[in-house]
Amino acid sequence: MSRLLAATLTVALAAALAVGAALGVVALLEVTPEQPNTPLITYERSGQGS
Repeated sequence: MSRLLAATLTVALAAALAVGAALGVVALLEVTPEQPNTPLITYERSGQGS
């Protein structure tokens, strides 16, 4: 097997692995339930005063 062929196969395998990892991360993020957007601190308003 020539060095050029080995390098080409290595690059193709690395690219396929990177694409697979990216798709796996996206799939895991879509499975995670969305967190509620509730504020940690709330301020009560009192009347018209400053």
